[in-house]
Amino acid sequence: MLDLKALHEDTRIDHKSHPFQLFQNRCSAKKTEECILYLHWHEHFEWIIMRKGRAVFHIDSRPYEIEAGEVIIIPGGALHVGYALDEGDVHYDSVVVNRALFQDFASDPVHEQYVAPYLEGSVRFPVKPAAENAACAGYYSLLNEAVEEMATQPPAYQLVVKSKLHALFTLMARTFMPHQLRDRSGALYFPNRERFKQLIAQIEADPQEKLSVGEAASQVGLNVYHFCKMFKKLTGRTLVEYVNGCRMSEAERLLQGSNLTVTEIAAQVGCDNANYFTKLFKQYKGMTPSQARGMKEG
Repeated sequence: MLDLKALHEDTRIDHKSHPFQLFQNRCSAKKTEECILYLHWHEHFEWIIMRKGRAVFHIDSRPYEIEAGEVIIIPGGALHVGYALDEGDVHYDSVVVNRALFQDFASDPVHEQYVAPYLEGSVRFPVKPAAENAACAGYYSLLNEAVEEMATQPPAYQLVVKSKLHALFTLMARTFMPHQLRDRSGALYFPNRERFKQLIAQIEADPQEKLSVGEAASQVGLNVYHFCKMFKKLTGRTLVEYVNGCRMSEAERLLQGSNLTVTEIAAQVGCDNANYFTKLFKQYKGMTPSQARGMKEG
């Protein structure tokens, strides 16, 4: 279950001496178009490996579909959100890496030429590397081996993970850097991204808050028309749809993790009318609130 108030903690890195982390995300019985990863960002570089099902991830306003066996890359600082594409289970692993992992290579001129630019964000890998160059699929065994080390944590696994990830970055850079250095595109960034980050943080922190489209547009410095267009491009949803999705996921968490009544939960997520709340919950979660609570009791 996603806890909306802990989204930014979900990308924590526990060990400063070896700043990487594995998150094995297992989303069960999802509806088509149901959110599996709420809109967020972090300073770390992230690899996502799809294990089961299909999903679409919007990364800095561009959608990327991914299915089992495929890998996508999310650069540091990029806003990203994910939705299931089919009904059923969606499983994916996330490997989050801070550039400090390779700080002992900082004096190595080859590292500084090939790997550092990607970690710093001055050059970006394609989001779906294997779609751009089929050779990349052969590199993913390094990523899977690193995941296995992180999952099982045998002695000195940190050193193995570090070496696997550095080799992976190096092979990827060897593949993409020659032509990317000729075209360092900033097109992946979009206007007002920092203001959008502040708005999303506000929605996540207090999903019951009443926020009009006009107020949201004003916060990011856009008129309503351009705000609606950019928000839909960024998240794949309208503002109302996105806020309602956040509210219903928070409601699902409360139904399964508290003893509050349905009416109390409805009020806590900003729905004054319990009947409307029930209708909305069924629309977004494919079940009634009482059925969701029954899953906890079962």
